[in-house]
Amino acid sequence: MRCQEKLSEVSLTLLGLALTCATALSQEALPDIDVVASKPQATQAERPAPAEPATPQSSQSESATTLDQKMKAMDAAREDLLPKTGATSFTIDRTAIQNLPQGDNTPIDKVILQAPGVSSDSAVANPSFHVRNEYANVQYRINGVMLPEGVSSLGPVLDTNFVGSLSLLTGSLPAQYGLRTAGVIDITSRTFATPGGNLSIYGGSRETITPSIDYGGAVDDTQYFVTARGNWNALGLENPTPSFNAAHDHTEQGKYFAYLSTLLGDSTRLSIFSGAATSSFQIPNNPGQTPLGNFGPSVYPSSALNENEHDEYFFNIAALQTKVDNVDAQLAVFQRHADVHFAPDVFGDLVFNNVASNVTRESDLYGTQLDASYTLNDQQKLRAGFMASAEKTNVANVSTVLPVDPVTGAIYPTPYPITDFNAKLGWNIGGYVQHEWKINNQLTLNTGLRFDQLYQFVDANQLSPRFGFVYKPIDGTSIHAGYSRYFTPPMQAQAVSSNLALFNNTTNQPNVPLNSPLKPERADYFDVGIDQKLAAGLSAGLDAYTKIAWNQLDDGQFGQAVVLTQFNYARGYMNGLEFKSAYENGDFKAYGNFSAGVNRAKNIISNQYLIDPTTYVYLLNNYHNTDDSQFMTASAGASYRWEKTLFTANMIYGSGLRAGFVNQDHVPAYATFNLGATHELQLTPGAKPLTVRFDIVNLFDRKYELRYGSGIGVFAPQYGARRGFFVGLSQKL
Repeated sequence: MRCQEKLSEVSLTLLGLALTCATALSQEALPDIDVVASKPQATQAERPAPAEPATPQSSQSESATTLDQKMKAMDAAREDLLPKTGATSFTIDRTAIQNLPQGDNTPIDKVILQAPGVSSDSAVANPSFHVRNEYANVQYRINGVMLPEGVSSLGPVLDTNFVGSLSLLTGSLPAQYGLRTAGVIDITSRTFATPGGNLSIYGGSRETITPSIDYGGAVDDTQYFVTARGNWNALGLENPTPSFNAAHDHTEQGKYFAYLSTLLGDSTRLSIFSGAATSSFQIPNNPGQTPLGNFGPSVYPSSALNENEHDEYFFNIAALQTKVDNVDAQLAVFQRHADVHFAPDVFGDLVFNNVASNVTRESDLYGTQLDASYTLNDQQKLRAGFMASAEKTNVANVSTVLPVDPVTGAIYPTPYPITDFNAKLGWNIGGYVQHEWKINNQLTLNTGLRFDQLYQFVDANQLSPRFGFVYKPIDGTSIHAGYSRYFTPPMQAQAVSSNLALFNNTTNQPNVPLNSPLKPERADYFDVGIDQKLAAGLSAGLDAYTKIAWNQLDDGQFGQAVVLTQFNYARGYMNGLEFKSAYENGDFKAYGNFSAGVNRAKNIISNQYLIDPTTYVYLLNNYHNTDDSQFMTASAGASYRWEKTLFTANMIYGSGLRAGFVNQDHVPAYATFNLGATHELQLTPGAKPLTVRFDIVNLFDRKYELRYGSGIGVFAPQYGARRGFFVGLSQKL
């Protein structure tokens, strides 16, 4: 039986268990739930209102509250395992997510765009955002456990609906954070003290329809939560034209997440969480393209092409957490399957590109992670841990090509297939030790040392010092600074080099016949910042950073297949500033963020065959702006609750991603605005409320381009979505 079928069975079993428990509990007479938002970086939970002491319901409520308190104590201990000393942190809690236009229907990558230093890109970029102008290099963590990355799929694999709180960590990270270090998306899943949830339907422009359900609760010493969502629309990927609707752009997507957590005594907890995402995309067509003239008719409609991609991602994680005297620890094991299949329009791609690539990437990964801390005294703690993972990848590229005469260069219209296959078992092993010292009530110092070993297409390792401190000279002021040495391995499925000899004397023969293996990126990272409470409800922060990199990693789409391939620059550097602010006064909340930065690199030293000769020669000795960077970005938003009605608004600004020869140009700057409103209805006395919502995306119908279709690793133009109108109904369960 195929691996993903086995994973599906495990996932469905867990889903069935959670739904069975939910159904049983929903039939009992239990009190309603009030959703209470936690403070930033606290674990999110839906908690019951204070209970009266003399009824059976109140007894159950008190029991649920006691369980909730115990779970929160374990959450606090887990949070203490993973310090953020010296790093820059920005938290979006449950309330902030619900206060966005579209609320839980906002894709998780669009939620992250509201953080400072995060800029937008097309879905092809994987992910469709960049942190501090880096190519990707972002890791997700769920309840303290690192979620293994995928294999260049389209769109996010996680759904916003399961997020209790989300923190973006950037800058100088402590020693427990390895591998992907541009940013850490640290997610705490939602938990429920008593049964409840929502059944929702949402849809609107471009044939959008997205039903969803979430439900959670508690049984004895166990909490559970499950959420699932379907999504069908006619704008799966960005439109290559500025029109309202793209040609051939339908998508069908499904996601689910399940969480089960049980106490094994007062100081030990077992948590199991599982998730899946499956997506099918039509690749949008760019009308009016001219055939190359080497194959097929001289006139052929590019709007009739039929390229498609199917992506799958499944994961299962089990974590055992314990607290005994002065020792806290969490041991996790995880498993992930991911695959992507790009299916070309063979005839049409030969007409327009002289090559048609059928690309399959499959990956199975298994690993374990341990984090532990030991309290020496009230001022000092020792922490240590390790992570090890084994990944098996199978990458196949079946290219249909045209033969080329080696003497005359003539191209013959007689296509034939060539299979380029690569299988690899790779290992990532890392460990760390660090010491936290609270020197006094104002100053905390954290020093650490991390070691990483890579066995992949190259073998490499690095010993990485980490240093960070937080200084609070007066109440309301917090200064942080740090230095980190980073070691970033390539993504194994994207690091595969092509067997160039297979394509000699074909239309897929590269002009730069070099394919040196990818190397891990090594970097020195410096970060300093200040967070200041300016007045009641008003806070602001300023952060500055510098990164100096060797073997700097980057990626791009090289050819018509919508998959990414990585390569190295010999040298690179990055500088930037970030500003953030937030204001809260009663039922009114607002925030605003701004960042400016550059990311420059030179001399491509791996997978050189991806680059055209002119660009390759220029970059040997010249720095250029990397294609994923833009100089300025900003985000802002506000919300106001008036009784049972919530009004929300937000915006995104970007000065434009790079374009042109060696990225010397950039697309025009743009700003988009979104509005939303929700209202709670009480249809019958005593019934749980029905929430009605209305959202407008791209309020002013701004025509804006994310990509020109030029630049390094950019294949086609991509425009942001035009104005859209959406409505939703959500019934509380």
